[in-house]
Amino acid sequence: MTDQALPVRQSGDWRFKLAEHRGTLLALGVFVFMFALYTANHPAGFSADVVTTASNKGVLLALVAIAQTFVVLTAGIDLSVGMIFVLTNTVASYIAIGSPLMTALGILGVMATGLACGAVNGVIVIYGRLQPIVTTIATGAVFFGLALLLRPDPGGDVNENLADFLTGQLPGGIPTSAVFLLVVVLVIWVPFRRSVLGRTVYAVGSSEQAAYMSGLQIRRAKFLAYALSGLLASIGGLFITFVTYTGEASSANANTYTLNSIAAVVLGGVSLYGGRGSAVGAIFGALIFRTIGDLLFVFDLDPLWQPLFLGIVLLISVCLGSFRLIRVRNRLELFG
Repeated sequence: MTDQALPVRQSGDWRFKLAEHRGTLLALGVFVFMFALYTANHPAGFSADVVTTASNKGVLLALVAIAQTFVVLTAGIDLSVGMIFVLTNTVASYIAIGSPLMTALGILGVMATGLACGAVNGVIVIYGRLQPIVTTIATGAVFFGLALLLRPDPGGDVNENLADFLTGQLPGGIPTSAVFLLVVVLVIWVPFRRSVLGRTVYAVGSSEQAAYMSGLQIRRAKFLAYALSGLLASIGGLFITFVTYTGEASSANANTYTLNSIAAVVLGGVSLYGGRGSAVGAIFGALIFRTIGDLLFVFDLDPLWQPLFLGIVLLISVCLGSFRLIRVRNRLELFG
């Protein structure tokens, strides 16, 4: 009887894992197809330089998308990630410079800044009992004001050796930025996903009432999600400093990365309803969104039409992310 039950159980586990990672696998397939189409029509073809340039641009949005993922998993939306991204960019342009030791301390300072911003969001949402959207709109305005105070005009500096390394290539033409993103996932996302608080974040997004009745540490889990969101946004702010060699309090960049991060998590299979999805899926969603912009460039679409087209893609992606919520009859169907 046990031998007969084992194959059924294994089959059920296989189906569950496939359903769990369906969004990520779909995003991966779409990205591979679109990137192949992009390189096939690029004048330089599939070359190390083309891949590195695409990787550098994609990693920037991917880091902000991971930041957004932590909050979305709790059934919230963080509209301040772009502002934290810009704020830490301006901070990095002041302190991530000098000798290797000074640069290392500066990087820690930038990450601490992002962590603090995320912690402020978490405290207000948890203890102030305010809606995440309202909270992060308000705090985002404060964060951007601080960025503008630090850098009223673009400027600053960066450790050029480190910047050249992170935006360059490893032996074999492998983009360093892609390896950097992989390290971030292994060091931050994987331990989070396997931790008790990480699983609690998913439980909170699925049903906060049920998580509370189960005795889970809801407040700690939500605080961790917001703090890690700020941390990942600050890593994105660091990386854009290494890419641009400067700091800039740009409201356009802040708003663009915030909205695109929402589109990326939806394209990556993360449910706006909370409790379902993965940062890995959000990464592929970010790469898809970036590749769409590259395809528009390759096919020589009029630049005036590009924002309209990307806006339509953003609208469609959010609608697709909400479509499943309309079809479900109860919350159990969404997570079953």
